[in-house]
Amino acid sequence: MPTRDQLLALLEANPADEFLQYSVAMACASEGNEEEAAERLKALCVASPDHVSAWFQRGQILNRLDETDEAREVLETGIETAKRVGDSHAEAEMRAFLDMM
Repeated sequence: MPTRDQLLALLEANPADEFLQYSVAMACASEGNEEEAAERLKALCVASPDHVSAWFQRGQILNRLDETDEAREVLETGIETAKRVGDSHAEAEMRAFLDMM
């Protein structure tokens, strides 16, 4: 598994790579820097609005950060995105998570 620094170096070489953007955000979250992870996922959602996993992860992180209202908005947008792109599994997971909040 690449380190955060390795992922950042790869991302610097290819800043438009959605997978690398997502991976860096997840590395931030796993290191306990959820604020940075949420910001990176927000940027990914803006740049790639169909990236369903980014919406879901961002909603979960915001919920953990006690940003409940924003988390709900993000998850609702994620649900609509999942519907639009035909990802019924992610849609169901986000609905279940939203219902548990």
